[in-house]
Amino acid sequence: MTLAVSFGPDALAAPGFILEPDYTLLPEGPVRACAVAVEAGRIADLGPGAAVAARRPDLPRIALPDRLVMPGLIDAHHHLTQSFGKALAFGEPSEIFRRIWVPLEGSLDDEIVHASAKLAALESLRGGFTTVVDAGTRAAGDVGTIAHATEAAGLRCVLGFICNDLGGGKAGDPDAILAAADAHLARFPAGGLTHPSLAVSIPEVASDRMLGAVAARCREAGAVFQTHANEHLVAVERSLVARGERPIEHLDRVGALGPATLLAHATLVTPSELARLAGSGAAVAYNPVATAWKGNAAAPALDMIARGIPVGLGTDGTRSDGFRLLDAAETVQRLAFGLATGDSSCGGGWTWLEAGTAGGARAVGLAGVTGTLAPGLAADLLVVDLAVPELRPSWDLPWELVRLGNRDQIEAVLVAGRLRLWRGWPIDWDARALMEAVAARAETAVAAAPIQRVHPVSSMHRAGRRGSSLP
Repeated sequence: MTLAVSFGPDALAAPGFILEPDYTLLPEGPVRACAVAVEAGRIADLGPGAAVAARRPDLPRIALPDRLVMPGLIDAHHHLTQSFGKALAFGEPSEIFRRIWVPLEGSLDDEIVHASAKLAALESLRGGFTTVVDAGTRAAGDVGTIAHATEAAGLRCVLGFICNDLGGGKAGDPDAILAAADAHLARFPAGGLTHPSLAVSIPEVASDRMLGAVAARCREAGAVFQTHANEHLVAVERSLVARGERPIEHLDRVGALGPATLLAHATLVTPSELARLAGSGAAVAYNPVATAWKGNAAAPALDMIARGIPVGLGTDGTRSDGFRLLDAAETVQRLAFGLATGDSSCGGGWTWLEAGTAGGARAVGLAGVTGTLAPGLAADLLVVDLAVPELRPSWDLPWELVRLGNRDQIEAVLVAGRLRLWRGWPIDWDARALMEAVAARAETAVAAAPIQRVHPVSSMHRAGRRGSSLP
């Protein structure tokens, strides 16, 4: 007979256990009385509670009344080394990477890169993300510093290595860049928390040879090739002026658009480009909060999904709150497209839950690793408290999670079967000490960076408006 144990961090620290929640989020939706057996970092069994317990009498059973067990969320596009400067970009016009992010990252040494990435990893885990895709840093030094930080925090990371050879940070000799890219792809052992990826910041900062070579290497290695594409009007126009093609058209012509390609944003896309995306198998990281905060347009994510384009949800480093990201994904589609067409559903709640979990895993090349609760996959999962006023009474749990879910409901975050956060805080390292260290270093790092802001901070902005007729 299996042993019943109380829910808590000690129970989740066992080498194996059976979770018995009221609801389990499976690909077909929330299912009652479905148990999840976790062992050796993976989901060992899944099914009706009594059947799982009978098959695995060696594992302790953890009853989870009024709780949901669901896959951890996937952040399909992040910038882990930008966590020191988030609010510096608030209220700023588009293309802030040129005036804020490139200067900031260029001023970071390895110690600050580690602290920035670990702080971002903590934010992600608190928001329910068990996997993030880092687009690559422009900071000098070893990109492995980011891997050390995310692994120490317990976060799964698809880690980009920037391969720009025409500018935009880390430019250099193409052959040397490709040799370093090969070393990056071979550096991290299979089965670990770090999954190597290659990146070009934007297509304009890489030669045709580099774009094609990097994409080919990723296809051969089973890795993801990342680039920002068609994000801002100025970027589209730069590409048209320089190459006579829009960025996605250009990627297609040079052989860099394919099943290994993950495009960040793709907000300004033509019908022809959508057809190219659908035909190529390329995926898109849809970043709805970035659209709301500093974008020129909203990616037609529902159109993409309808065409079979893999779509994941990304924060773009804005705020790492998973449930709010799901809400933003639906809201942006509703405001940008649904209102004009009378679409009152805008994909329904399930569309955005899938994009944040299984769909996101497909988009970032990890469908065989995470994103779904299924035997053999990594035990990357969340335990969510449903006994909250916002969800009582409950009529449609997928919609409720999208619109009413809150990160405060996340009681436990497990990555690779290991408890990483308990009620918002890590159990095996000192997060508050990290925050103190960040506070001590961040001001100096930001002051040393040649950042150019268009607007002053909000208090100075407000003071400048006093006495005027403007609000």
